[in-house]
Amino acid sequence: MLHIAGIRNCNKIRDTKKWMEEHDVEFEFIDLKKDPLSRGELKELEFKVGLDVLINRRGRKWRDLGLAHKDLTSEELFEQLLEHQTMIKRPVLLKEESVLVGYDEESFEAFIAGEEETE
Repeated sequence: MLHIAGIRNCNKIRDTKKWMEEHDVEFEFIDLKKDPLSRGELKELEFKVGLDVLINRRGRKWRDLGLAHKDLTSEELFEQLLEHQTMIKRPVLLKEESVLVGYDEESFEAFIAGEEETE
């Protein structure tokens, strides 16, 4: 089952859900505001794609926290991301052990088809 993690009122999430529905892709939505990722789940994402991919450095929360002007270690960045999960770049697509971060329709197609191609 495909899972899409993000926040409900995000335009990219709305666009992603619409794309999935138009392409008859079943998914389950994870609202990070209502059901934030656990430390372990976020650590797993960090391991799979890295903090640089996960953190939206152009978003409002990043600017509001003034993090661009701070010299944070990876551990400090992780703690900020754990506490402020609205800083996660959206959408995050999760399918079994695979992760895709960011809105890209061509990547969606490859991500969705990925498993079917290997059969």
